[in-house]
Amino acid sequence: MWRTHQYLKISLMCAMWRLRVILCTLSVLSLSSAGESKARSCSEVRQAYSAKGFSLLHAPHQEISGEHLRVCPKGYTCCTSEMEDKLSQQSKHELELMVENSSYNMRTTFISRHKKFDEFFLELLDNSEKSLNSMFTKTYGKLYMQNSEVFQDLFTELKRYYTGGNVNLEEMLNDFWSRLLERMFQLLNSQYHFTDDYLECVTKYTDQLKPFGDVPRKLKAQVTKAFIAARTFVQGLMVGREVANRVAKVNIVPACVRALTQMLYCPYCRGMPGLKPCHNYCYNVMRGCLANQADLDTEWNLFIDAMLAVADRLVGPVNIEAVIEPIDIKISEAIMTMQDNSMQVSAKVFQECGQPKPSSIGRSARGISDSFGSRYRPFTPEQRPTTAAGTSLDRLRAVWKTMQHSVIDIKDKLLESKRFWSKLPDDICAESKLSASDEEQCWNSHTKGRYFPEVVKEGLTNQVNNPEVILDITRPDTLIRQQIMTLRVMTNKLKNAYNGNDISFQDSSDEGSSSGSGSGCSDGCTTEFVFVGTEAPVIGADRSDERAAAAAAGQSFSCGPSTMLVMGALTFPLWAAQTQWR
Repeated sequence: MWRTHQYLKISLMCAMWRLRVILCTLSVLSLSSAGESKARSCSEVRQAYSAKGFSLLHAPHQEISGEHLRVCPKGYTCCTSEMEDKLSQQSKHELELMVENSSYNMRTTFISRHKKFDEFFLELLDNSEKSLNSMFTKTYGKLYMQNSEVFQDLFTELKRYYTGGNVNLEEMLNDFWSRLLERMFQLLNSQYHFTDDYLECVTKYTDQLKPFGDVPRKLKAQVTKAFIAARTFVQGLMVGREVANRVAKVNIVPACVRALTQMLYCPYCRGMPGLKPCHNYCYNVMRGCLANQADLDTEWNLFIDAMLAVADRLVGPVNIEAVIEPIDIKISEAIMTMQDNSMQVSAKVFQECGQPKPSSIGRSARGISDSFGSRYRPFTPEQRPTTAAGTSLDRLRAVWKTMQHSVIDIKDKLLESKRFWSKLPDDICAESKLSASDEEQCWNSHTKGRYFPEVVKEGLTNQVNNPEVILDITRPDTLIRQQIMTLRVMTNKLKNAYNGNDISFQDSSDEGSSSGSGSGCSDGCTTEFVFVGTEAPVIGADRSDERAAAAAAGQSFSCGPSTMLVMGALTFPLWAAQTQWR
């Protein structure tokens, strides 16, 4: 009986203890449940989601089961399938904006500097033409005015060459001196009648006779180097502009979109919308998404170096300021040399080409010679005629100084753009404040905490070890490869221009010949450039009004070697010259 009582007493105590344990457990669970209920509120996520411009129709108020998620962790979540899809689209859009914004200054540099250089150079050419016309009109009077179309044609051809026309500078300059020789030979021997065939025979002996002394050789050397450098440099600015614009339009592959969503917006789904990605995590995602852009960097840097070298040619120690002043004087000297040597030149021509027939016009050779000699005399710099606005030379110098400062500014900007594409992922992660500064309090692709994987290197082949973006490294982006080829072709042209050589543009008529200085286009040339050896789109100079002018010029003159370009060399102030006159 006593034992029974004790057993009952013990059983009752155990039952009470169990009840107390159960009550305590229920109390703890109740408190825990209340705490979790508060932590699982999605109010912050809803607020951040709404701030992105999205409707809250599909945004839950509290966390839900995440089995439906395709990118973010499948635990309890504040994201529905609709939200995850919209955030994925937002991720893609934001990367496009980040690349666009990061490259904006560099891209606008090419646009604005191209425009400025182009304007300055054309203004310099226009002022040079006006300067020579003013000087020669006052110096040589009627004789110049009767032959002024030779110089006008020259400037037409020079402008056409600069804007991309099919003009061979060396042949044009040779033709100029031949054309000038024909005019002067007739003036100095006006007592004779010369047929076209006879005059053609005269020009055959230009190299042997050297009627103009050494002036043609020096002018040709300076003109070709100056114009080749200028045209190639401005073309390089256009190519840099177009390549940068194309590459800045990122081709975002699905693997990148997934990685971006996971980095930027999976913290939303986990209820931590304010949590930024870890720094190294951001690097890996961006280097994966911009791997193809980074592969452009090597060729881009070579292109920039070549542009800088040509820029040095444009503002080197022997530039336009050292050459511009004596241009018109040197032309006058060439004419005077021809006059002084007229007897010897005429005798040699008569010996080789035959005795010409006397002219039916009764004008004495002495009368024409005296008139010619009194007119064709050079002015010294102090005797130069002036215009109402001051000397044309002063205006030319002012334009040149402005252009020189512009080239120096372009050089500084070009230097800043080196390694731009390989540094782009780092710039985006750092400058846009995209990543967190605290490596412990950041999103590591799964939760809040440190990111442990190593950062991969730039470029497509290095992404084989990228833990965040799974790419097919055997399939590079086609557009990027095209731009690499475009830069390679342009770099080769720049290197040739630095050495004073001009290589032909694509031309089906010459079957790839690159021996000439011209662009190789047909009549009615425009300012559009088509590069050999690249699938890249045609690069245009964006000067529609000049295209019309070039087309008009093509109707009057052949697009092949013509005498007009040669004249242009004489009248254009030869900037970037490589040698002094004396």
